Amino acid sequence: MTKENIPDKIKRRRLLQGVGALGITSLAGCSGSSNDNPSNSGGQQSNSGSTLTLAQVKSPLEFDPIVLNDVPSTQVTDRVFEGLYTYDAGINVVPNIATGEPEVKNNGKTYVVKMQEGVTFHNGDPVTPEDVKYSFEAPVKEETENAAELNMIDSISPKGDRTVQFDLKYPYGPFLNTLTWSIVPKKVREEDKKKFNKKKPVGSGPFKFDSWQEGKMAKITRWEDYWGEPKPNLAAVEYKPIEEPTTRLTSLQTGESDVIEEIPPKLWKQVQNMGDANIESVVGMGYFYLAFNCKNGPTTDPKVREAIDYCFDMDQAISNFVEPTGVRQYSPLPAQIAKKWNFPVDKWKSIAHGKDINKAKTMLDESDKVPDNWNANIIVPPDDKREQLGVTVANGLKEAGYNANVQRLDWGAFLDKYSSGDPNDYNMYTLGWSGTPDPDAFTYYFFTEDAHGSTDGTFYNGVNDQIVNARKTASKKERKKLYTEAITKLLEDRVHLPAYNLKNSYGMKSNVQGFKAHPVMSFALATDYTNASVGSQ
Repeated sequence: MTKENIPDKIKRRRLLQGVGALGITSLAGCSGSSNDNPSNSGGQQSNSGSTLTLAQVKSPLEFDPIVLNDVPSTQVTDRVFEGLYTYDAGINVVPNIATGEPEVKNNGKTYVVKMQEGVTFHNGDPVTPEDVKYSFEAPVKEETENAAELNMIDSISPKGDRTVQFDLKYPYGPFLNTLTWSIVPKKVREEDKKKFNKKKPVGSGPFKFDSWQEGKMAKITRWEDYWGEPKPNLAAVEYKPIEEPTTRLTSLQTGESDVIEEIPPKLWKQVQNMGDANIESVVGMGYFYLAFNCKNGPTTDPKVREAIDYCFDMDQAISNFVEPTGVRQYSPLPAQIAKKWNFPVDKWKSIAHGKDINKAKTMLDESDKVPDNWNANIIVPPDDKREQLGVTVANGLKEAGYNANVQRLDWGAFLDKYSSGDPNDYNMYTLGWSGTPDPDAFTYYFFTEDAHGSTDGTFYNGVNDQIVNARKTASKKERKKLYTEAITKLLEDRVHLPAYNLKNSYGMKSNVQGFKAHPVMSFALATDYTNASVGSQ
């Protein structure tokens, strides 16, 4: 792999800090929803003066897509900005500003995209190929934390008023997902980047940015002159951060909030039993796992890692601590990706072991890597589910005759330790991740040499070539073969023990119609398949 073909540095974006899945681009909706209430279809106008109040887990921080990469901010900007492409009700990429599918040439290294006529930003300026070029180049030129998302692009060439050509450094398989990147107006952003980020972001989406008070609220309003369809039913959306789960639930009960996000397992039935509320949910684009230090210490031995797999029952742990707010996952790939690609999920499921303490003890006793007085060090971030997983593993090790210490660290301390490779810092860690709906997003950032010490703390090298080669080919058939081989091997080597995936879950009042959870975009408000509104009760 040549230097020009790899990221300058993989930054720690997409690390899930217990706040749901990270949105990637503009408006979208859901499939597999748990809410059976009918919703307004795209284009219907209902209660057009209504405002929807949404309780978020955390406050947004900034609103410029070039630099932002936190979940709450994205949940705001995904309604304000749009991309050339977006997602349908599931995980399929569909045209948005683009007129249709891109023309792919040069063995997958060239993408030519034609843009619709009449697309404008909120200030009335047209969306041009120059704006597209700028939006894709700025994160790399400015060395933002999003640079690794886009630096497979070699050059971008406007071709007339409504065509743009992307030439890639190599045939990057997931590039269609990359084309969902948000488009910003070059002229407006360049005039004052700080103002654009914090006070006056300008996009082309169905909602305009209205106001923001950090830690208190953010507000977007319907753009009456929206170039596309449908026009939103909602006049406005107000986002209010309420970090404590029971307080969020109370805000739903009192009517202070129309919708609340991220329902913990212990509160799930309480929302269901409210009488005037429903749960809207769909499995997100996430992955939560237990990872091993494969660089130094006892867990460099695959037999030790397999013994730890025998120390507990992951199925039971997920049933105890995660369901119904999440689902068991047997590979790094979310279920929607595995199904779309027809990966051998049943085979991968069979690799996981159930609990067998006697076998675990025998394997640990026989390993020359494990000292008799081994006290395994498990670090976890400040999240109850991941801490409970760590405690479950520790309890199993104690049953097998060894000790284990679970350290719950704040995010700063955790991020400093989990990728050091030092066994004094950790033998195991629990973490979560969110990405675009492509296998690359759930493999490249964990199991390649490029990821070591940044987004990966395993330092495992057994499948680097397969995963790097898979992202650099345009052939889906070849990519599937390479990913199947790589994932099977890393599961057999027990680099990670896949654990679960969370649902993007929302409690909402029964008078809220058309609000849809989405696997990639968190939720949808106004699309060609749904249009949210708030009625009277």
